[in-house]
Amino acid sequence: MAGKKELPKLEVEKRKITGREVKTLRKQGILPANIYGREVKSLSAQVVLKSFLPVFKKAGETGLVELKVAGEDKTRPVLIHNVQLDPVSDHPLHVDFYQVDLKKKVTAIIPVELIGQSPAVTQKIGILIQPLSGVEVEALPTDLPDRMEVEISGLKEVGNAITIKDLKTSEEVKILTGGAEVLVKIDPPAKEEVVAPPPAAEGEVPVEGAAP
Repeated sequence: MAGKKELPKLEVEKRKITGREVKTLRKQGILPANIYGREVKSLSAQVVLKSFLPVFKKAGETGLVELKVAGEDKTRPVLIHNVQLDPVSDHPLHVDFYQVDLKKKVTAIIPVELIGQSPAVTQKIGILIQPLSGVEVEALPTDLPDRMEVEISGLKEVGNAITIKDLKTSEEVKILTGGAEVLVKIDPPAKEEVVAPPPAAEGEVPVEGAAP
C-alpha cells in the first residue's frame, strides 16, 4: 500500500496593505493574496513570489497545498484559485487560496491532456479540434485528479470524436460536464481561400484588354 502523499508546503503572512498600495508589495517581489472558504473568515495575505511559483507549477489549481500562515499553529489545506496574470509580462499579480474541508467534496476544472497521435492528423486527412480544455468534476479534495488524459490514437477519419462520456475516471470522481460535450474531434482540412478580384468602381465598366 502506498504511503500518504506529501503535500507541497507554502508559507504566507497576513497582509496589512490593501487597495492600490499593493503595488509596493509587487515591486518587492511579494504577491498579494486572499484566503477564503466555506465557513472560513476571509484573510488578506501575502506570499513571496519566488516561493509561490514552484508550488503553483507543481500543484496547479487542482492539487492540495499545505498553507502555513505566520503566527498560526495549524496549517491550512488549500487549493490555488484565481491566479491573476499581468497581460504583458504574464507574471502573477494576485492569487486566492481556497481553504477546503478534507471531508467535504469540492468542484474543480481539471485540465485535459491529449495523449498519443491522431492518424488523421499525421496522414493529413483532417485537422484536430479541441473544443474543451478542461472538465468540471466533483470529488473530495484528496481525490481530485491533476489532469484528464485523452488518448487520440483512435481518431483516424474526419468526423471521429471523443466526448465526455468516453472518459474513464475513478469511482471517487464525478464528472459534472455534460456527457455529450465534445472533447476533441477531427474536422476536414481548411480550404485555401480564393481571393476575388476587387469590384469595379460604380459606373465603371471593366473592358478586357483595356489599357490602364
